[in-house]
Amino acid sequence: MASSPFVHLHCHTQYSLLDGAIRLDDLMERAKSFGMNAVSITDHGNLFGAMEFYIKAKKAGLKPIIGCEVYVTSGSRFDKTSRKSGESFLNHLVLLAQDRTGYGNLLKIVSCAYLESFYYKPRVDKELLNKYNKGIIALSACLKGEIPYLLLNDRRDEAIKQASLYSDIYDNGRFFLELQDNGIKEQVIVNERLIKLSEHTGIPLVATNDCHYLEPGDAVAHDILLCIQTGKIVTDKTRMRFSTDQLYYKSPQEMIRAFSNCPDAIKNTILIAERCNLEIETDKLYFPSFTIEKGETLEGNLGKDARTGFEIFMKRRGENYFKKNKNPLKKYYERLEEELAIINKMGFAGYFLIVADFINWSKSNDIPVGPGRGSAAGSLVAFALGI
Repeated sequence: MASSPFVHLHCHTQYSLLDGAIRLDDLMERAKSFGMNAVSITDHGNLFGAMEFYIKAKKAGLKPIIGCEVYVTSGSRFDKTSRKSGESFLNHLVLLAQDRTGYGNLLKIVSCAYLESFYYKPRVDKELLNKYNKGIIALSACLKGEIPYLLLNDRRDEAIKQASLYSDIYDNGRFFLELQDNGIKEQVIVNERLIKLSEHTGIPLVATNDCHYLEPGDAVAHDILLCIQTGKIVTDKTRMRFSTDQLYYKSPQEMIRAFSNCPDAIKNTILIAERCNLEIETDKLYFPSFTIEKGETLEGNLGKDARTGFEIFMKRRGENYFKKNKNPLKKYYERLEEELAIINKMGFAGYFLIVADFINWSKSNDIPVGPGRGSAAGSLVAFALGI
């Protein structure tokens, strides 16, 4: 099959919770049927599906492009004051990881959005975007993007200013103005103004379709998803709804026809896909490293902590407890040493030390911990370490 002349770079999957209606297996099948060499994921505010998407894309023989459509607050991400219907005004921005550096920065951006600045939604600001910009390509997003919003509201000078700012953050041609053809009348106006803005600033254009579902007929099912998300019923005339049924995974031919007046916007989808070359090792296990003193070993630390913990327990319960229950201490010592030998042989000494560290810290800070499960959680070593 010949290679497709177009790639979708703005796509919401099932991980855009109660908004995206594209299952990952179906996405891979559809992209391959169109002859595409690459496929993207850009869910709202999260990377929940990133690894599953990456693995499935690789298995399907497609280049995975991992991205996220983030929520950009107009002020500081630390400002959590109500400004618009109980929610600060948020703009959309599409971020795509070019490589491992970009993927790492994307992880940091999304993590900060949840941990530092969550307010109704996981939010970012331009300070955060600038700090973690390396290895990332940015697209100006849909009508809810900052630049499309400004253009639609006749604020051209501000749009030029913000476009230049994003172009500075994502330098070396990593920022694109996003055109869409989705049957929304406001989009037609914005497209005309985006093209003029591109001519004025030199910022390149790219064509997307902001895909939320796979087939044209899925628009009805997607509308029901929105009702579930907002707690409304289908017949409610005042509820939030999409004013188009065109947000499906269109064929390359449909996209080329839609942007026949701007062929560069189509070509740039391929150029962006070629610049995104993220490789993630999925066949290795990576554990956090546990810090030990110079000259010591993980195995030595584990053995010392386990034996000390066991001795403390024995002194607390007393030897009479073991004798009365007909459990000679020798069996416990032998079991402890046998478990330590198995753990060390498997290379899990650091793993046990790390788990013991955060479990005991949680206990000392009145944070509830679960009982765990499986042979490791039920081991004498885990008991002696306080896990």
